[in-house]
Amino acid sequence: MAELVTQHPSGGYILEELQVGMTAEKIIPVTEQRIQQFAEASDDFNPVHMDEAFASKTAYRGRIAHGLLSASFGSAVVGTILPGAGAIYISQTLQFHAPVRIGDDVVVRISVVSVDPESARVELDCEGFVAGKLIMAGVATVRVPRRRRPAKD
Repeated sequence: MAELVTQHPSGGYILEELQVGMTAEKIIPVTEQRIQQFAEASDDFNPVHMDEAFASKTAYRGRIAHGLLSASFGSAVVGTILPGAGAIYISQTLQFHAPVRIGDDVVVRISVVSVDPESARVELDCEGFVAGKLIMAGVATVRVPRRRRPAKD
């Protein structure tokens, strides 16, 4: 049974606090502004993302968000909620199942699948949904701190 968690009071969970089944979710709206900013940041101005006239003639029948924009929402959860501050991505697999459009709310769900105390690595199941429909899935491996930094005086 998944245990839904919120951000740790310190900003991040340390390795010893993580358990299989811990899950975090975040809802992120896909907006015109996010698509524009992602295009600028990634230098990906593919007209299927940017030009309605072009995109309306494709199999998608209109503009869709960059797949990696939706995937980056997983990073928002990993870096701020579960495991949170201090987690460092090692790897990520991704499969895209459905397009995401402006106006969609992406629900990102991250769940702990395994914890390796030797390597301080955690395997996370990563999923994204729009209106209950799976739009992306994958597995991330992240390195997690073993202890918190002491508070500064």
